[in-house]
Amino acid sequence: MLGFRLNTHQQWLGRRLSDHGYRVSRQTAIPDNGPEIESAVQESLARADLIITTGGLGPTSDDITRDLIANLLNRKLRDDAGTLRRLDEFFAARQRETPERVKVQAQTPEGAIVLQNNHGTAPGLAIEVAPNPFREDNRPAWLIMLPGPPRELYPMFDELVIPLLKRELPLGRDYACRNLRTTGLGESLVEESLASALADLVQDGLEIHYCLCPGGVDVRLACDGPRAGETVQAAEQIARAEIGKIIFGADDELLEEGVVTLLAKAGATLALAESCTGGLIAHRVTNIPGASHVLLAGFVTYSNEAKQKSLGVRDETLAEHGAVSEPTAREMAEGARRESGADYAIAVTGIAGPSGGSPEKPVGTVFVGLASQRKTVVMKFFNPYDRETFKQITSQQALEMLRRRLRKDQAPPKNPSA
Repeated sequence: MLGFRLNTHQQWLGRRLSDHGYRVSRQTAIPDNGPEIESAVQESLARADLIITTGGLGPTSDDITRDLIANLLNRKLRDDAGTLRRLDEFFAARQRETPERVKVQAQTPEGAIVLQNNHGTAPGLAIEVAPNPFREDNRPAWLIMLPGPPRELYPMFDELVIPLLKRELPLGRDYACRNLRTTGLGESLVEESLASALADLVQDGLEIHYCLCPGGVDVRLACDGPRAGETVQAAEQIARAEIGKIIFGADDELLEEGVVTLLAKAGATLALAESCTGGLIAHRVTNIPGASHVLLAGFVTYSNEAKQKSLGVRDETLAEHGAVSEPTAREMAEGARRESGADYAIAVTGIAGPSGGSPEKPVGTVFVGLASQRKTVVMKFFNPYDRETFKQITSQQALEMLRRRLRKDQAPPKNPSA
């Protein structure tokens, strides 16, 4: 609420819930303030079957969610022996005594289910409010409290909350969804490519949502009803037939995952030569398990001198064409491949801004080179965005360029008998 942190929990939880067919009707952000928390929870219990809170379960003075909700529901707090034991084990493993203040995290409202935290100290809590005094019909509701840190919240939700919801709050209907991840076309062009092709399925209940992401568009296909699975499967087949070339993955798959998989499948290796992206492509690739088998080297050659010394870019190339040019990108890619011995090499050079542009090469100009044994190709892009977005989109374009080359190189001959 102070603006120092971006609230990503709402986005993440909303996505996870919708993937499983639970529709979020309202999201509320409030400060760590007693009356605000009590008011928001009470109002939610009066209208919703499921309420999820995040944060406020830790050991500090502003972690008051647990206490306030216990008081609101008129439930006593008792120490949970299992949580106390896990706290002692947590600190013993770090050769420390369990601080007294931390033990407050073991306090549990009567009747609550403890959601074990395998990545931190504060457990989650799940309470069935039955009867529900805040609804005229006393209709029960589930109230789930989750810790705030993402590395604790995310696995707890996937491993413990989703199974609880399916057991205690089953949908009572068939539901299916699929998220197709694309890159290379804008939102309106993707919709234009799919709208007429999927029109009949929309009449049968298919929902299509387009979500713009840096460098791409996610296409979400969802359906309720007795034939939900068949409808979504048919929609995916049509979508792949229409825009398959720009689909790099499904659901939560990342573009770099697909690239690492394709490199590993081919037994091929990669080198990177980055200027304007400052190592972001290497960062994305090395976030993927198995990257050590395919990535040989990364060169962050931000200066002209580094391009010359590390990659062998020629003096005359820089003098005649400049650092941001097709010839320089070509020599960077070929130099990275030569120096590392990799099968493929990507090079990027561009003008991130806000200064440094010219009428011939405005801010946002980027050249991406891709070298392999077969040939070297260079593509020019224009990404006139802020520096961070510029880097993200440029890295996406470079990885997609490599993905398409790998798919083409691994495709079977069109005429195997030839």
